[in-house]
Amino acid sequence: MSARLADLPLRDDLRGRTPYGAPQLPHAAQLNVNENPYGPSPDLLDDLAAAVRAAAVTLNRYPDREAVALRQDLAGYLSESTGVALTTEQLWAANGSNEVLQHVCQAFGGPGRTALTFEPSYSMHPLIATGTGMRHVGVPRAADFGVTADAAVAAVREHTPAVTFLTTPNNPTGTVTGLDVVAAVYDATDGILVVDEAYAEFGRGRGYVSAVTLLRGRPRLLVSRTMSKAFALAGARLGYLAADPAVVDALRLVRLPYHLSAVTQAVARTALVHRAELLGTVDAVAAERDRLVAGVRALGVGVVPTLSNFFLFGPFGDPRRVWQDLLDDGVLVRDLSGPTLPGLLRVNAGTPDEGDRFLAALAAAVARQPPAGSAAEISPPPGAAATPPVPGTIGATAGAAAGIPAAVAADGGTQA
Repeated sequence: MSARLADLPLRDDLRGRTPYGAPQLPHAAQLNVNENPYGPSPDLLDDLAAAVRAAAVTLNRYPDREAVALRQDLAGYLSESTGVALTTEQLWAANGSNEVLQHVCQAFGGPGRTALTFEPSYSMHPLIATGTGMRHVGVPRAADFGVTADAAVAAVREHTPAVTFLTTPNNPTGTVTGLDVVAAVYDATDGILVVDEAYAEFGRGRGYVSAVTLLRGRPRLLVSRTMSKAFALAGARLGYLAADPAVVDALRLVRLPYHLSAVTQAVARTALVHRAELLGTVDAVAAERDRLVAGVRALGVGVVPTLSNFFLFGPFGDPRRVWQDLLDDGVLVRDLSGPTLPGLLRVNAGTPDEGDRFLAALAAAVARQPPAGSAAEISPPPGAAATPPVPGTIGATAGAAAGIPAAVAADGGTQA
């Protein structure tokens, strides 16, 4: 007879928790986990196959433990895309940005230390923090889902975190936190500040400025990225960060031996060679996102302005019914509704065909259940505090639906 989970000597802080995850239904238009819908081209497939074959010749040996060549390539890409000269010693890579962030919490967190997030945000941040023995504190964002320097500094001073997470563009809201906030939080804390930029490439050409530009002279600032989104490599699991070389030395203390396989390193390096092609899909995804936003608004449904490849829409009086109606029509989106994000669903941009299918399914669902509000854009309720625009960026200008508190999201979505 099999044992029950409750019968096992599980850690007390893990009892009652549920595993992280989102539905995976291969027969639906999968628009629920913020994936890039464009697979590798024939030329890239040929080069990937050749790279994997070359790596396979020595699979009887351990891979390069330091992944030096890969980190050198990542430094070249980030230097090129941000205008900041970075060295190999400033880059760290692991199996998805989740493992990168786990290394951060293992090295700089642990029992008796606090991790601070601004909610709603990426739901893996508190899970990684608590999984490494940290205490998690989630501070509500403003009514428009933004973060102001004053509010963030006050939270840091109150909770004195060992690790603070700022996600920009933020998941699940798509809103941007300005560099003035990043700099203010860094100055206010003695701990580590992680700026999670998993979706940064989707701000290309729209004024997004990376926190990589703030690294110089800030040894406790870390900027994490992933190849899952813009590079369309979610299946390869490769995340990375840029930081002071001393931070990379600290992460070496907690990484598992040979944590990045030779195949993973080969695939990631090949994708970086093809980055012009792969990043070309970012523009297509961004254009499709903008088309979907316009189409959803045309149906009288509110939208939170976004600088990512996804957006929140609603609110609906019965969001679970809308989610099911969409699924019945072959479209899978993310249901984020709950006490903290009542009535809201999230969809990511896919191919134009998937987008057409989504808009048609949503039109049918709205005909059966009109949204619980008539505004074409979700806005802060009268009198609610909102974050000011961020100079030089789209900024944190998204709004919260009337009556929607900017608090902890029940489900922040998958990104790494």
